[in-house]
Amino acid sequence: MKLSKIAALIAAAALILCGCAKGVPENTAPAATGSDVYIPAHTVTSPSAVPPATISTPPTTATAPTTPATEPPEPEYYSVSLICAGDNLIHSSIYNQAKRRAKSNGDEEGYDFGYVYERVEKYIQAADLAILNQETVVTDELEPADYPRFCTPADLGEQMVEVGFDAVSLSNNHVLDQGEEGLLATLRFWDSQPVVRYGAYRDENDMNDIRTLTVNNVTFAFLGYTEHTNGLSLPSDSECRVTYLKELDLIEQQVRRADEIADVVIVSPHFGTEISNKVNSYQKETAKKLVDWGADIIIGTQPHTPQTMEFIEREDGSKAFCFYSLGNFVSAQAECRTLVGILGGLTVTKNSITGEIVISDVKAIPIITQYGGNYHQIHLVPYAEYTEDELRAHGCSDFNQENIDKVLSYIPEEYLSIE
Repeated sequence: MKLSKIAALIAAAALILCGCAKGVPENTAPAATGSDVYIPAHTVTSPSAVPPATISTPPTTATAPTTPATEPPEPEYYSVSLICAGDNLIHSSIYNQAKRRAKSNGDEEGYDFGYVYERVEKYIQAADLAILNQETVVTDELEPADYPRFCTPADLGEQMVEVGFDAVSLSNNHVLDQGEEGLLATLRFWDSQPVVRYGAYRDENDMNDIRTLTVNNVTFAFLGYTEHTNGLSLPSDSECRVTYLKELDLIEQQVRRADEIADVVIVSPHFGTEISNKVNSYQKETAKKLVDWGADIIIGTQPHTPQTMEFIEREDGSKAFCFYSLGNFVSAQAECRTLVGILGGLTVTKNSITGEIVISDVKAIPIITQYGGNYHQIHLVPYAEYTEDELRAHGCSDFNQENIDKVLSYIPEEYLSIE
């Protein structure tokens, strides 16, 4: 065979081989997984990667694998048990007995308040979140003082932390009992403790820093307001802030802001008629406004005796819960109604997907402030454990079963929990 023919045959074979070769495959996106949508990145193809156009082959159609439909994820439910206590009103008989107890244990300088609270600690410590209204200034920077201008040793505050309280409202009519000096002193004390303090502030920036606390994946915000401060006021040049319930524009702004940054907004209003078991119209109107603005739980104090409680519904059908008054946590008051208090309990549940909050398992747990003659040995007793002997020995002349029952009659039966 001639070389020219051989060369021609070789060239033809090469041409056939080139025509059978596949082109560069197209950029194929991976199959979508779940709800993800694959969006390919912009691709620049080098001209050298483009195959010769002399012979074309039909495009190959690839069938993407079928992705099975996925079920929407099931929500998780986060739950928080909450307990709240009323006015922790520390008269001199309470801190003087604490002084004697400390001295009997060899502590010449301190105060031992443990005896006062030991029988109700179980309720506080069992809760995921415990909230207290501290009715008196707490500090060692000033001397202890009794009614009408209270001041309480710092050992009391430390005892509250040990009992198990996580948040402390300072918004009440006695917050200015020791003037600006006392307010700043009590703020310094509470800021030294592992608790959230709210309701009184050192300046406007402090006030605008809305306190929050996250418990079991549920974020709570805390706000506190008082109806009055017994006619006392801060100096005109003071930077300290105590917010009064009449400051409606400011309160609405704060509650709405809290609703934006937290799952649950807790508002502690100090309002209502003292030594009255009846809710007044001002309390009703104020509570409704707070709920409409975004409050989820209202913890009312000031009357020193329990009042009713209820769910309050918003226009969208969601509900908040209001304790109009918890009464006293402890005190050395002498009127029968002031010696019956309640611990308010409830459960908050959050849907992890929708963020919906549900309040359930509401409880009003009665407690008794017990003391003997001349306010001797003041301490708290759960009503469920209260004995006839203790009732007969009470130092308050009108403290009897009939009057206890009358106070408890103001609590709706579905919430009253003797345990």
